[in-house]
Amino acid sequence: MDQGPAPDVFDPRLYAEGVPYERYRLLRDHRPVAWQSEPEVLGWPAGPGFWAVTRHADVVRVLRDHRTYSSYLGATQIRDPDPADLPFLRRTMLNQDPPEHGTLRRTVARAFTPARVDAFAARVRGRARTLLRAARDGAVDGAADLVRTVTDEYALLNLTDLLGVPAADRGLLLEWTVRIIGYQDPEDVPAPLLGPDGKPLNPRSPALLGEMFAYARELAAHKRAHPGDDVMTALALAGLDDAELEMFFFLLTVAGNDTVRSAAPGGLLALARDPDAYAGLADGRVPPDRVVEELLRVHPPVLSFRRTAAADTELAGQRIRAGDKVVVFHASANHDERVFADPGRLDLGRAPNPHVSFGDGPHVCLGAHFARLQLRVLYEEWADAMPVPELAGPPRRLVSNFINGITRLPLRVSGPAG
Repeated sequence: MDQGPAPDVFDPRLYAEGVPYERYRLLRDHRPVAWQSEPEVLGWPAGPGFWAVTRHADVVRVLRDHRTYSSYLGATQIRDPDPADLPFLRRTMLNQDPPEHGTLRRTVARAFTPARVDAFAARVRGRARTLLRAARDGAVDGAADLVRTVTDEYALLNLTDLLGVPAADRGLLLEWTVRIIGYQDPEDVPAPLLGPDGKPLNPRSPALLGEMFAYARELAAHKRAHPGDDVMTALALAGLDDAELEMFFFLLTVAGNDTVRSAAPGGLLALARDPDAYAGLADGRVPPDRVVEELLRVHPPVLSFRRTAAADTELAGQRIRAGDKVVVFHASANHDERVFADPGRLDLGRAPNPHVSFGDGPHVCLGAHFARLQLRVLYEEWADAMPVPELAGPPRRLVSNFINGITRLPLRVSGPAG
């Protein structure tokens, strides 16, 4: 490992085959801060390269130290945005540093209260039961694709209830999420829009978000006239300007939907691959909250996040220059043997469990409480009414180095409850 290039953990096509845990291990052991090249992939242009951070302690350090590792300088995706788009991207709190980040975060936190989230618990549970029952009743040869029949709808409908999006408009949110999250996957988004140079256009650029932003303004106007007990009403009445409102809607729609949309099938897949571990959930021996944390550890919804060095610095003995891209790998940190005993084992009772699946530091996931509620309820309802999860065919993973997505998950859904 001291000679030649480090193992590649950039190519999004790697992740379609599975999270590259062995490559992560080699990097953690020998090059915990390793230079990665960014060749042209799937029509997306080459980039200047970045530092891959793979050990848990270093990931936490980067996420907490916003003065050294900035979200604002280059935004938070590995690929560099078009310089013309960067001022626009900096409007969202995801791409800001304190103190500006904290001001916006407090605004949305007042709308996204735990009490408001908890009030949806009964509705979330009823939805889980309905969707699982429908998947079982509509099974073909005893099997169903849980992504298509359950988890996509579950994540989307729960989020739109919380936001206060009318039922007739809910399909728009899924369409926008797929376009923005699945842009690296030629099957998930088979026809990306191309620019004049024939290259794919970044789906996060303002030119491609006009429809979503117009909808956000219209919905906010409706909520001001017809307020309800929902997040969009709270934001519409918070005195935000149009740009701030648009970016909050963008962030909540995409991040809020895809967190559970990725984590839920990932957790069910992990349980299907380890029936002995699943037995601990099914017979009540393991507290459901611990089950959720362990399934999040082994299947974090987000694989990586980028920061940009604000000054010359050193991390794990590696010199980093101001302006360098620094990318933390959550899935690697969650398997760091320095923190987690036997990290390759699914241990539903694992405690403590300091995974970084929802990040750390000032940008820790604002919707983590809502995501945990949805995941806990879904796993409880599966254990109560469904058979032991068993694969009925190969799952399909998203082509992405950002989102740990499952796009197909065929499971057995007929049979006695497990």
